[in-house]
Amino acid sequence: MMFLEFFIWGAWFVTLGTFLSQNLSASELEKASVFSTQSLGAIIAPFVIGLIADRYFNAERILGILHLIGAFLMYQMYGASNVTMFYPYVLIYMILYMPTLALVNSVSFGQLSNPEKQFSSIRVFGTIGWIAAGLSISYLFQWDSGEGLLKNTFLLAGVASLILGLFSFILPKTPPVRKPQGTKSGISEILGLDAIRLLANRNFLVFFVSSVLICIPLAFYYQYANQYLSEIGLANPTGKMTIGQFSEAVFLLLLPLFFSRFGFKNTIMLGMLAWVVRYLLFAYGNAGELSYMLIIGIALHGICYDFFFVSGQIYTDARAGERNKSSAQGLITLATYGIGQLIGFWVAGFVSEYYQAHPTDGPIWKNVWLIPAGIAGVVLFLFATFFRREQAEPTI
Repeated sequence: MMFLEFFIWGAWFVTLGTFLSQNLSASELEKASVFSTQSLGAIIAPFVIGLIADRYFNAERILGILHLIGAFLMYQMYGASNVTMFYPYVLIYMILYMPTLALVNSVSFGQLSNPEKQFSSIRVFGTIGWIAAGLSISYLFQWDSGEGLLKNTFLLAGVASLILGLFSFILPKTPPVRKPQGTKSGISEILGLDAIRLLANRNFLVFFVSSVLICIPLAFYYQYANQYLSEIGLANPTGKMTIGQFSEAVFLLLLPLFFSRFGFKNTIMLGMLAWVVRYLLFAYGNAGELSYMLIIGIALHGICYDFFFVSGQIYTDARAGERNKSSAQGLITLATYGIGQLIGFWVAGFVSEYYQAHPTDGPIWKNVWLIPAGIAGVVLFLFATFFRREQAEPTI
């Protein structure tokens, strides 16, 4: 289940920017609009899970239904000939797919006797699935090496979605969790708004704002990394981008060491610094003698993601208190994957659109990558200046 869940996502989302450019001749703002569907899905997902799935249906059944519909939508995206036809299908797909990320976790937690210790061994198969998708596209099918072949990634994702949809109906039964009598899950709790009082704490406010802002450079990577690597001629770009997932797994194991040795503030600052370095490497690297700079930039994904986002989840859990743990995580998820990346995708689109229209300002890709490097640098400075070191550091 976990392997297929992330195989599906990795099979088409990594190469989406390149597909939109090569196959559909999309403008930069049209790309931003398509990528923004992920953020819209993340914003709407809590309603699907909190107001429908958690109350009325077994998790495995709604998981199956959503992926069967997803298989149909993938086939429609495969046949789309322009962005106007493509957009409605990808929008509906992301609204339906984003809730499945929580559903596979629910199915997993429902079968584990000690989720805190056992879940990581299940979740790692998701990373393996994402890697398998990237390697298949680059080295098995070589769809990212031929003009126009990337549309086949939607067929691949659609077949995987069909398999997972059918497979879900034979997963262990995971009925809705019965809440104690007299308790309710309102919209404010589902969206994490019950935890908004945490923003009264200066440090948490600084962390919250930094989390939103750092998602702007993150969106540049999702939206343009594969297209950039393809256009400058790096061989098998999708396969090489799986180095980032290998890195993510390695640095997740190293995170407790950094936490204990350097503390939360320094660890999260290192994650921010990695964003700056990554985009500088992209700006000044090339597919020839400086290709190692691009590979290092991809490999920094583990530090970029784990040291900021995973550290942030741990910090949020430690600061929320027992009553607000779920609400606080919901608030951070809404702020980052929802609002932060929604802003980021559009900023990336406007930046790229500007430099496409003003090529005399210098090399287009170099200028595009220097913008998120600068944004990440500003976020790093603000966090370092205003976040005060705490006596009681979160621990892993």
